[in-house]
Amino acid sequence: MKALILGGTGVISRALTARLVSGGHEVVLFNRGTRSLAFEGRVRTIHGDRSRPGGLEKALGDETFDAVIDMICFNESDAEETLRVFRGRAGHIVITSSVAAYKRPYRTLPTREDAEELHQDPVFGYAFHKAELERHIRKALERDRLPVTIIRPSLTYGAGAQNIGVLRQNYGIVDRIRKGKPLVMFGDGQNPWQFTFVEDLARAYEGILGKPRSFGQAYHATSDELSRWEDLYLVLGRLVGVEPRILHLPSELLYKAAPNLCAHLYFEKTFPGIFDNGKLRTVAPDFRAHTSLRDGMAGILAWWEKEAHAVDPEKDRLEDRLAALHGDWAGKFSGLYPV
Repeated sequence: MKALILGGTGVISRALTARLVSGGHEVVLFNRGTRSLAFEGRVRTIHGDRSRPGGLEKALGDETFDAVIDMICFNESDAEETLRVFRGRAGHIVITSSVAAYKRPYRTLPTREDAEELHQDPVFGYAFHKAELERHIRKALERDRLPVTIIRPSLTYGAGAQNIGVLRQNYGIVDRIRKGKPLVMFGDGQNPWQFTFVEDLARAYEGILGKPRSFGQAYHATSDELSRWEDLYLVLGRLVGVEPRILHLPSELLYKAAPNLCAHLYFEKTFPGIFDNGKLRTVAPDFRAHTSLRDGMAGILAWWEKEAHAVDPEKDRLEDRLAALHGDWAGKFSGLYPV
């Protein structure tokens, strides 16, 4: 199969490229060519910038593909362009949305795709725009039968990820654990979640490619292992041999402290991340997530150590300030009501 990936340099894109190449597919990437790739000689790259008017269409010329996977579709305008450009020149169009597009609270737990509504509040821009692109696709499908499938990844980690941790501290989590510095957790840390790793998500994409039964459908694709949010830090602590100090703060206060950084906590992560992958398996029956939270984080820890990653000083200072406020509040709350 000749597959075009729009993007190809991101964390998920790289795992997907590796999966398709190892499966014997002919892989073509479309991106700006600003990052080095580990697939030199095994994939072909078309350079272009979709943010420029006509940039995507001009770069592709009259080339056709068996499948197109759009990993850089973030809003309604992107979705419109993808459907317009690849109409009649791709046998299958796969567009990447997100579980963030679901309206909260969920109607079902575990969450099932066809029982849910889409996010409608523009305050959380990422979720709103993902929902808007899906609404655009739905309208297009009402007018015409198109070979389009939507994939909704959940929170997904892998080498190169910059989204790990409550404050997206990434390597800073390990640094604080080793130094005995406290880590901030939203809520009580018991919120259930299915942490997913890129190698497993890539299996889901490959599993639906070229399957007519997937046309016009949307699927989420997550791990089946159920964890708690606090497990993320506890697992890292066990891997480095130091028990982490965890402090708990409401997501509402974290959002007030750092709106851009913590919007995902307040609007999305405070709700359970439990997903039923049954619909995906109706079209990709072999799909299983093989990477456990422990094994996945062990791989990321090894990558952090190899690459000698640095701590983000601004996030580290923020966490110090939040920990200090937690201590002040704890002192003020202590003994409020006589025993």
